[in-house]
Amino acid sequence: MEHAELDALRATARRRIEQTWGSSTAAADADLDELWAGIAQDGLFELASLDALDGLVVVVEELGRAACPLPIADAFVAARLFGDESEVAQAIADGTLRVTHAAAVEGSTARFVEAAESATHALVIPASGRRVELRTITSATATEGIARPAWHDIELGDAEHTIDVDADAADAALVLLRLALSARAAAAAALTHELAVEHAKTRAQFGKIIGSFGAVQQRAAACAIDVASSAHLVRRAVESYTADSGEWVLAAELASTFIHDGARRIQFGAHHTLAAMGYFDEHAGPWQFRRVHADVVRAASIERAAGSLADVLVDSAVALPGFALDEAGEAFRADVLGAIEESRESDGSFDSDRAVEAIVDRGWLGFGWPEEHGGRRASLAEQVVLHDELVYHRHPASLTLGSVMLLGNSILLHGTDEQKAKLLPIVRAGEMQFCLGYSEPEVGSDLASVRTSAVHDGDGWRINGQKMWTTGGDTAKYMWLAARTDPDAQPRHAGISVFLVPMDTPGVSIQPMTALSGEISTITFLDDVRVPADALVGEVNGGWKVITDALAGERVVMGGIAGQLLRQLDDFLEVVRTDPERWVGARGSAKRAKLASIAASLQALRALVASAIGATSSGAGAKLEAPMAGVLGGELSEEFGEVMLDILGPVGMLSDAAVPGGGAIEKSLRTSIMYVVGGGTNDIQRGLIARALGLPR
Repeated sequence: MEHAELDALRATARRRIEQTWGSSTAAADADLDELWAGIAQDGLFELASLDALDGLVVVVEELGRAACPLPIADAFVAARLFGDESEVAQAIADGTLRVTHAAAVEGSTARFVEAAESATHALVIPASGRRVELRTITSATATEGIARPAWHDIELGDAEHTIDVDADAADAALVLLRLALSARAAAAAALTHELAVEHAKTRAQFGKIIGSFGAVQQRAAACAIDVASSAHLVRRAVESYTADSGEWVLAAELASTFIHDGARRIQFGAHHTLAAMGYFDEHAGPWQFRRVHADVVRAASIERAAGSLADVLVDSAVALPGFALDEAGEAFRADVLGAIEESRESDGSFDSDRAVEAIVDRGWLGFGWPEEHGGRRASLAEQVVLHDELVYHRHPASLTLGSVMLLGNSILLHGTDEQKAKLLPIVRAGEMQFCLGYSEPEVGSDLASVRTSAVHDGDGWRINGQKMWTTGGDTAKYMWLAARTDPDAQPRHAGISVFLVPMDTPGVSIQPMTALSGEISTITFLDDVRVPADALVGEVNGGWKVITDALAGERVVMGGIAGQLLRQLDDFLEVVRTDPERWVGARGSAKRAKLASIAASLQALRALVASAIGATSSGAGAKLEAPMAGVLGGELSEEFGEVMLDILGPVGMLSDAAVPGGGAIEKSLRTSIMYVVGGGTNDIQRGLIARALGLPR
């Protein structure tokens, strides 16, 4: 469906829900009959005839925000199974046949059924296919518990309608039901998060608005990342389905798996912020809490013949779906993969210089820039493909690509015409070897406090100070340097300027340091370093804007951890598939559950990185997407390494190329700390996210 159609559909669903159901608190003593009839009157049960999963999800999300369990997805699935023109589909559309799915069926009894008092028929789908039934509901007994309206145990009558389906059709139906429940839970949790953020903007304690408290900001930001990740994954599944992609089932399962934990994290986090305000039934919080937990538990209870996400990953040779779905992106992927293979040496390795040259010769560095600056305005899909494939294949140009995201884009936005003419060709040629001169002995994430000074000296500048933890400072040709040009400026960040300083300038000296990862960083000393006027990038005292744009690019590049982890996951699965029970145990094992969790989180990270790259390359910046990708990437890197060690045991600690993962797992674990503290610690990034949500400093 088109965006305008979806917007209109959302408005229709919201209006009907508000008129005949109300808000979340209506779940206390709800009657679904009137809403069911109204939804049918609005034609929303006819979405199945259009096979409009995108429209269904829009309605499901509105139901989630009202904590309403109307089983419209069950009706959608039933109508699809029995056929658009069937008697069943027509009766569902006009509201006379009211369907609810029954997952836990034993003989003539089904348990944990929602909306049973308003439904007329239960949909029974065997996981392995064969006969799908619509059986009458002869009685329903409410079961007390978290779910409100209550679940029911029901007695099943005759199968009034049956149809034979194959295993694939049955599996697709069950996956759709799981996805719809997950999307509803995610929407319910998202509303509670929104209410918590608004509460944090006005609630005062200890003389301050609680949204200014660090703990509240950290929690709100963590919830926001889960909200965005859930939405991206659901959208990805819907887009794959709409595009008739063979990957849509896996995309849907990744979304459901992530939301199983993510929605509950959001809900609890929001409750912690709402505190007592959201604990009582007069507030939406308790009802959203019930909805979230009821939906994720029911979604997990729908068993597939293929097993869990981990079972699918382990027992079949599938990979996580990519994100470039359009024709141009996929065509370009073939070009990139061809170039990567052409640049390999005979033993499969890369010669760094020749490999980078192969990418440069094709004009792919800065190819998203305007034509007048050497680019070709490459599409978002192409840029994401290049970034992902270079990182995934551990191609040397993946590091060179950082010069485009970190420096090139900022020079394009803030540089003078002369700087663009001089520097952008260097970036496009892959010759911009640089390091970042931000951190200082007393300055890490708080860049507004830089003390390194730059003072006018004739027609140039004289720089004095010290930079710390300068990765690549021993090999860089340039330093992208933040210096204070107005010591009296208020606020602090107003007096900072950015310079591009050649590392061979007299007065620049370095002292190497070895990181936990094995990389070399430096302490960089700047003693009366004189640079010309054209070393200044952007306006005098206007460096904060340049820095934030460059940092957005840095966090996107740091999001390249997604490509690294994807490669490690694929390498690990290749090993696991040789002897699954040895490495991850039988189906249902705790190790398989951990594997599924990190796979789903990795897919969420990839979705955020793609979004951040799109925002940055469009020139709009990536104020929210980039720090989200940075935070999730760093935390997932740590979790990924720990889970791999739990699965592999002592052998995962070895760096020997012959061990599973070729030593990349222990290296990744050592490097993971950098992804949490580099480019501004995750605590600081969550603070940026919190402020983007509107919370006060």
